[in-house]
Amino acid sequence: MSHQMMFWRMLFAAMIGRRSRAVMAVVSSAVGAATMFCLMAVCLAVPAQMSAEIRQFGANLVVIPVAAGDAHAEITSPQGDAIVGVVTRDVPARSAGYRYENVRINRTPYLLAGIEVSQAESLNRHWDVDGRWPQAGEALVGVDVAQATGLQVGSVVTIEQVASDSLTGTSTSSANARQVQLRVAGIVQTGAEEDAIVYTTVADVAALTQQERGWDVVEFSVDTSAVSMDQVIAEVLASDATVSARPVSKITTADTRIISMLTTLFWVVSIVVLTLTLVGVSTTMTVIVSERRQEIGLRKALGASNRDIAREFRTEAIAYGLVGGIVGTAIGYGLAQIVSLGVFNRAVGFEPLMALGSVLVAALVAALAAFSPVRRASRFEPAVVLRED
Repeated sequence: MSHQMMFWRMLFAAMIGRRSRAVMAVVSSAVGAATMFCLMAVCLAVPAQMSAEIRQFGANLVVIPVAAGDAHAEITSPQGDAIVGVVTRDVPARSAGYRYENVRINRTPYLLAGIEVSQAESLNRHWDVDGRWPQAGEALVGVDVAQATGLQVGSVVTIEQVASDSLTGTSTSSANARQVQLRVAGIVQTGAEEDAIVYTTVADVAALTQQERGWDVVEFSVDTSAVSMDQVIAEVLASDATVSARPVSKITTADTRIISMLTTLFWVVSIVVLTLTLVGVSTTMTVIVSERRQEIGLRKALGASNRDIAREFRTEAIAYGLVGGIVGTAIGYGLAQIVSLGVFNRAVGFEPLMALGSVLVAALVAALAAFSPVRRASRFEPAVVLRED
């Protein structure tokens, strides 16, 4: 017990007695740990968040009716519920149905989509909506439609439907047109086909058409991390022969490239940072060993073994690494928040396991960096060292 106490007292005295060298070693480890943790948070955690969000960007599975010879094929509400049950049986998924109608605004043909607002909003979280999603008596207007018709949030739009309407743009008489007036609750911009569509509640579409019917399309956002999309599609087709299911992708090449580049950047910079930390701590430990040559020689002359000497310096290096790792991880977390908010406009959550890994890596690097200086110290010959004085 006394031997252990003496060891720690000597170690503490050595660290306090050479505070400048100790600070250099701690700073070297702290810089490495701060950079490592910042990189891990930004280059690993952020892409993981982006991947999870991208997988939820709208639909990745579309189901449509394919009843042969029926121009008005539809997916009924019970049929849609059954399909949702099949899809969500094994994997988490969100869904939304769409009922499409050909309509006119200012005698120009457009596409009107009836939706269950809560479902469509949950499915399409990535939509850029200026205003809000519609309620009864309101509409969500695609930006292309809004620009063409001069509509703004709060405007009232008259939507009409004529029996002979089509998307070809052919002009027909509106004498027998059915009309509905809706207030523009929001304007949506996605950069895709949604920009040319007007969305409202299924109840308002039914009021315009004076007809209740099912869905033309049911879209799903399926989490395929555990089950493949092919398996989900096979189960849907096996459960209902009157529908067709196909995968769609709304993940852009740019999104995928950004994630890949961040991951590659992490590994490249990490290798560089670890190498520089290794060199920094090793250099500091070499200086410490060199300055304590007389002490090492005297201790060996008094009976200290090579193992005792190596143990002391190795423990000292690990202590520097642990202290530097803790300080550096705290600094790295702050840097990660600044970088993530400034570049990606998102906060980085604190990951305890990642922080622990950063501290342990800093200690491990310090231990490896001390290997050569410690080996050199344990090989000092006391007679030679003491004669140098």
